[in-house]
Amino acid sequence: MRSDDWQLGDVLDDVAGLFAERNRIDAALARRVRAAELAQAPERDGQRSMAAWLRGHCRLSGAEASRVVTAGRALEHLPALAEAAEAGLVSAGQVAEAAKAVTPRRLAVAAAAGVDLAVIDAVFTGVASEQPHADLVAVVARYLLGLEPDGPEPDPTEGRSLTIVRHADGTVTFSGRLDPVGAEKFQTAVEAHVQADRPAGDERTRAQRQADALVQTCDNALSAGSVPVLRTVKPHVAVRIDIGDLATGEGTAQLGSGAVISAARARWLACDGGIARIVFGPDGVPLDVGREQRLVSGALRRAVELRDGGCVFTGCDAPNSWCDVHHLVHWIDGGDTSLDNSALLCERHHTQVHHGYRVERRPEGRWRTWRPDGTEITVPAPLAPTAA
Repeated sequence: MRSDDWQLGDVLDDVAGLFAERNRIDAALARRVRAAELAQAPERDGQRSMAAWLRGHCRLSGAEASRVVTAGRALEHLPALAEAAEAGLVSAGQVAEAAKAVTPRRLAVAAAAGVDLAVIDAVFTGVASEQPHADLVAVVARYLLGLEPDGPEPDPTEGRSLTIVRHADGTVTFSGRLDPVGAEKFQTAVEAHVQADRPAGDERTRAQRQADALVQTCDNALSAGSVPVLRTVKPHVAVRIDIGDLATGEGTAQLGSGAVISAARARWLACDGGIARIVFGPDGVPLDVGREQRLVSGALRRAVELRDGGCVFTGCDAPNSWCDVHHLVHWIDGGDTSLDNSALLCERHHTQVHHGYRVERRPEGRWRTWRPDGTEITVPAPLAPTAA
């Protein structure tokens, strides 16, 4: 065998070894996450669940955080599979597949039917350790079909999902699944706009026309005010722009989501009376309403949302729509209803701040959080951002 063949073999051995090591780490992580969940450890940092803690402190996506938590619960019920995973023989993806069989409802159905879960555990482990991933998928599917031959009680919401991912440049990609009735409603609404907007010489693709139709459907709902009011403020498109840039059309502006757009595009948005807009400047929105008004006005709330972008409690990723505006110095204690004295907090963390936790905005704009005992809640050091 040639020397380069030996080197290629070494590289492939390294790949296999690294995958085995990753399997072991994934299994150990899932088990530790489950231990933390059982100990209610997230409560120490003001979080309601391990999934929320993982999103906020380890910067996982919602889907990834749920996968780790679900894996930890599944391995608790499937000890043979857990042992194989800890030995590096079973991947996190295989654990996720097996986890479908040990949801609380399916465990209850299995117990009522007298299913020996140890036997199922052994079968899953053998297939996962020795056969292709597709074989495990098939085995799990056959087990579930045997467990519930008629399937669960029909519920259209169980067949619906929508995943929205916002990228760093402000664009969004999404994927989803609808039940037949929901799909019919969705396609009917989109197709109405597709067919109504077909000008001569239109060179848009079918996909582009459908995307434009979806945006138009949302625009119509927002303009008509037919969407639910959130936290006393009608949902709106918010743009933050310097008054000089708005006047000249030069420079940039920032959307409520944090995405950056050109000042020229912001001017275009400002021309539409159906778009709520905030201008920060001496003659703009009144950001300080003093002591006479205790409740936060719609204008001030929008300003707080633009500045904070969601719950400011360390490790929380709750969006604006879930949040209250909190007075840092309580109104009853003499605090003003102003931008400087406001902080956006989700309901859970607003309650906690009124029961001993404390948030503070530093001069450079960074929020910090302290526990009732005076210790600070921080993101774990290995994942903390590098100091400027």
